[in-house]
Amino acid sequence: MARDLRGFIKQLEQRGQLRRVSAPVDSDLEIAEIANRMLQRGGPGLLFENVKGSPYPVAINLLGTVERVCWAMNMESPQELETLGKKLALLYQPRPPKKVSQAIDLGKVLFDVLRAKPDRDLFPPCQQVVVKGDDVDLTTLPMLRVYPGDAGKVMTLGLMITKDPETKIPNVGVYRLQLQSKNTMTVQWLSVRGPTRHLRKAAAMGQDLEVAIAIGVDPLVILAAATPVPVDLSEWLFAGLYSGSGIHLAKCKTVDLEVPATSEIVLEGTVTPGEVGVDGPAGDHMGYYGGVNEKAPLFRFHCMTHRKDPIYLTTFSGRPPKEDAMMALALNRVYTPILRQQVPEIVDFFLPMEALSYKAAVISIDKVYPGHARRAALAFWSALPQFSYTKFVIVVDKDINIRDPRAVVWAITSKVDPARDVFILPDNPFDSLDFATEKPGLGSKMGIDATTKLYPETDRPWAAPLVSDPDVAAMVDRRWAQYGLADLELGEVDPNLFGYDMKV
Repeated sequence: MARDLRGFIKQLEQRGQLRRVSAPVDSDLEIAEIANRMLQRGGPGLLFENVKGSPYPVAINLLGTVERVCWAMNMESPQELETLGKKLALLYQPRPPKKVSQAIDLGKVLFDVLRAKPDRDLFPPCQQVVVKGDDVDLTTLPMLRVYPGDAGKVMTLGLMITKDPETKIPNVGVYRLQLQSKNTMTVQWLSVRGPTRHLRKAAAMGQDLEVAIAIGVDPLVILAAATPVPVDLSEWLFAGLYSGSGIHLAKCKTVDLEVPATSEIVLEGTVTPGEVGVDGPAGDHMGYYGGVNEKAPLFRFHCMTHRKDPIYLTTFSGRPPKEDAMMALALNRVYTPILRQQVPEIVDFFLPMEALSYKAAVISIDKVYPGHARRAALAFWSALPQFSYTKFVIVVDKDINIRDPRAVVWAITSKVDPARDVFILPDNPFDSLDFATEKPGLGSKMGIDATTKLYPETDRPWAAPLVSDPDVAAMVDRRWAQYGLADLELGEVDPNLFGYDMKV
């Protein structure tokens, strides 16, 4: 049976992680304000059933916790995600097996690939209702205006599908679109993304680029679209690997593209190279209003299909925590084995949510030679396309808990001499939404070597770190109950005890 958004909503409701709101609400600012308060508190997903000016209910904050992201991927804990990452790593950069066990592992993955091939639906639910031509009216969709300074309403969780005009390989991604008229929207694209390559090729071939927007898909497919897949592999295949079976696709009515068959709503249209509109300002993931882009690609939609009584799934960007940050925290576990495949010396890595989930990375290495930390940082920046926009890379020793900010700050302050251990790479292609750079789209990167230094990195002998006597520590463990302290848990320490104000 095909997975869909409705099944996930039902799962959340059964687990007490969904609240239905029947009171009338406005998609202009009000829904976002309510959802943001839920996000800040780790609250449940929301289904607004009575949205002013639209016949469609709005689902939001469904992926607002790491736990719910795991549920969307058929898993119960983040630890299971790394097992999936190991499987994907074999596909990302396959190598001839050297052992029988490696051959068996590769064989299992290839079998999973066969099971993950998409199925086709001849009578898909997403085409139960078909609207074409002048009857297409995007203003009936309950798109959100999130912040008071936004230029207009935006679509933030539509799955965009385009196809390479030459290879015919599809690209599936999530990009912000801004409503311009009843049948047009502009898009916020980064220059390195797949659709921009497709549009450049279409321009060179003198043709329009076809596009489809699938709204209200199974959240698992959204997570697959956010995974760093190799250019020659389809996100549909990765979605099948995530779910354990091939996802169901449907051929669009008016364009030569395929979309998830269980989508709630599908928009079909084209973008003509050189036809642009004014996009922005709009609230962005950096926590500021993005600038105005007067040359944003303009989409024209001529067909809308949808299920009976469709649900509009959405989210919004901004300073973390937001849903995209929760997804990034979970996918961090999936990336780790893929990154190790590319850069073997990396033991672990972490993209802190507070650093916008990609602007700063902490990586740990098993350091064995001078300059090793710098090499690891440089390799990290080139390992996966999305890491090219990471501004800071902090490299620590393998015994540092990279997910503990106190441990990372201790490593930086106790192991770093700024003149020796900080290096800057100027004039790199950069995120144009980063206002900290002097020039739009061009900025610098910083590497910080917070590892223990080896000769000739330093001529000073490095003192031994302070650690408990292992025999005494073991004895205290055994006698803990005898001390009358058995009722005191020795788990995570409350950060507030050390002056960290963790209240939202």
